[in-house]
Amino acid sequence: MATVAQLIEQKDGGDNISVSAGDSVLKALQIMAETNISAVMVTEGGKIIGIFTERDYTRKGELKGRAAADTSVRSLMTGEMMTVSPESSIEQCMQLMRQYRIRHLPVVAGGAMVGMVSMRDVVEVLLHEKESEIVGLENYVLGSGFAA
Repeated sequence: MATVAQLIEQKDGGDNISVSAGDSVLKALQIMAETNISAVMVTEGGKIIGIFTERDYTRKGELKGRAAADTSVRSLMTGEMMTVSPESSIEQCMQLMRQYRIRHLPVVAGGAMVGMVSMRDVVEVLLHEKESEIVGLENYVLGSGFAA
């Protein structure tokens, strides 16, 4: 069973991207586009206070007629976040994502953010684990003389 720590270790570009709560939504969107990510952490005074996602922008900004250049990230961000620890299992991440209908989980250790896990990351790990399990079962069946 894979852990979040193992996933973070394997991820490319493990930088933790964040924006200030007072930054404009346009600035956050530009950073997200440049780094090819769909969520950034929101900080204030060096402390993480929320998460800003593409969904936040479309649902709370664009659809409500707010201009990205004139709207602060603070006014659209999600303040209450679910987090996981490096010791959390990938299955626990999937369960939280399904239960709370979220796509990103900040990874926190010792009160500091050490990474971000996305739904895509979790699905890729789970698919790899299932594929390995299938190959192992096929090898077992074929090796035991029960070939179909």
